[in-house]
Formats: sequence, structure tokens, C-alpha cells
Amino acid sequence: MADLKVTLSGLELDNPLIPASGTFGYGYEFAELYDINMLGSFSFKGTTLEPRFGSPTPRFAETPSCRINAVRMQNPGIDRVISEELPRLKKVFHKKVVANIGGFSVEEYAECCARIDKEEQVGIIEVNVSCPNVHNGCMSFGTDPLGVSAVTKAVKAVTTKPVYVKLSPNVTDIVPIAAAAAEAGADGISLINTLLGMRIDLRTRKPVIANRMGGFSGSAILPVALRMVYQVYEAVKLPIIGMGGVTSARDVVEMMLAGATAVEIGAANLVDPWACPKILADLPRVMEQYGITSLKDIIGGAH
Repeated sequence: MADLKVTLSGLELDNPLIPASGTFGYGYEFAELYDINMLGSFSFKGTTLEPRFGSPTPRFAETPSCRINAVRMQNPGIDRVISEELPRLKKVFHKKVVANIGGFSVEEYAECCARIDKEEQVGIIEVNVSCPNVHNGCMSFGTDPLGVSAVTKAVKAVTTKPVYVKLSPNVTDIVPIAAAAAEAGADGISLINTLLGMRIDLRTRKPVIANRMGGFSGSAILPVALRMVYQVYEAVKLPIIGMGGVTSARDVVEMMLAGATAVEIGAANLVDPWACPKILADLPRVMEQYGITSLKDIIGGAH
């Protein structure tokens, strides 16, 4: 029988599948479609200190192989997430979740992470220093090793749970960014977030998205994500949650061979809300096809 279990910083998951932040809300909408407890975990909606309305519309643009979005971390704020969203989530999901936290200052990251660290249902804190749609925050920290280091140190000083730093692909070299997070005490790395992209309306001759540019995601970015996971695995001795363009069980195996211990599924959830159950159901078949009995055995197997 195929062994799908993996372990992230002491947290054992039944399988490596984790819906990515921003594509799964707080879980309960998907719980109306299927039993989300079949998932390894999931990363809930990016959360900031204060409530955020997000970008004006239109926020989405489609292409044949990807989609571009500029939601800009719309969320109800950390207090309502703790008082309303997590209790509601606990009714439908009985495993530990990944808390995705964003911010506009080092102090805000630390404050949000200190608060969410106290929540029993949170197993891992995913510090998002990489959202491309938020001005003067997130990616402005994540493209600079000093910024990543400062945020990581501040968060680690006020938390007890494992901290995974989510990095941006919008950099010349991902390795020094990951190394800065590791040296500052990160417990793991999440990568990649979306690339930057845009579309132009030929009739109006203006950008389709009100924010002009947005996060470029979908199957087209898988090769970029694989390359960066591969590079970081060789450079930094920390567990990696890999993501970016994963749409099939074969992609999951490929991402783990590159060095990921667990794999987040992002844009695929926006195209097909049953994407994760379909991938999970197909994993044992793909494992058998390639002679894999345990997923733990293939992590970093391409190196």
C-alpha cells in the first residue's frame, strides 16, 4: 500500500497536499463540496493586522495556460480571523492548519504572528513576504535578504510554532533570500509565490486589471517553481513547501523530487474546486507507475 505520509517540522501529515493561501479561503466553502479532512492541511487566507478590502475590480485576467489576479490580500483582519473564522473552521476541519500572515512593517508581522501563535488549531505559521500585489509590504520585504532576515527574526522572537517563510520568485537569485531566512531562524521555506504579469485590453488599450499588474499563476509557472525549489534544497538545509503551477499527481511527485516535503496546490483550486481530491486520488497510481512505495523516500531524489 502506498505510504503518502510526510512530516513538516514535527507535524505529521496524512499526505503532502496543502491548498495554497488565497485559493481556499478559510476552508468551509470547500467543506460544502467534499470532506476537506482528506487533505494534509491547508494554508488559510492571507491575514493582516487590520481588515483589508483589497484591490478595486477587475481583479482577474485569464490566459490559456495561466491566470493573473490582484486581490491584494483582502481579509477581515487578525482579530476576526481568531474570533470568527477559526471557530467556524474548526467545525469542518479537524487537523492543524497553516496560518498565512502578511504585513506592512516588521512590527505588524510580529504582532500578527504572536497572536496567531496562541491558536491551538494552527500547526505552522507561513510568513508571507512575497505577495506581489501589496504596495509597501510583503514583496518589498521578500526581495531583500535584509528585509527577510528582519521579519524572520522578529517573528521567531514571539512565536513557539514552526515558522515557514514564503518567498517571492520575482528576484534575480532566490538562494541568498532563502539563506537569509534560514540564518535568521526560519524553520522552513515556502516557495514560490506568484510571478508578476499583466494583460492589455485591445479595445480600451488599457491593462485588464485595475491594479495594472497582478500575480501570474497556473500551470505555466511550474518549471520556474521546480527550478527554485531545486536551488533552495541544495543551498538551505530546511524543509520546503513547494508550490507553483501544480495541477496533477505527477506534478506533486516532480515537486518532491526537486526537494519539497509538502506541496501546495494554488490556482488549480480556482479552476476546479475538486482539484485536490482528484490529485490525491491519483497519487497512489502515479507512485505505483514509478515504483514509489513511500513519498518520504523521494524528497530531493532528483539531486
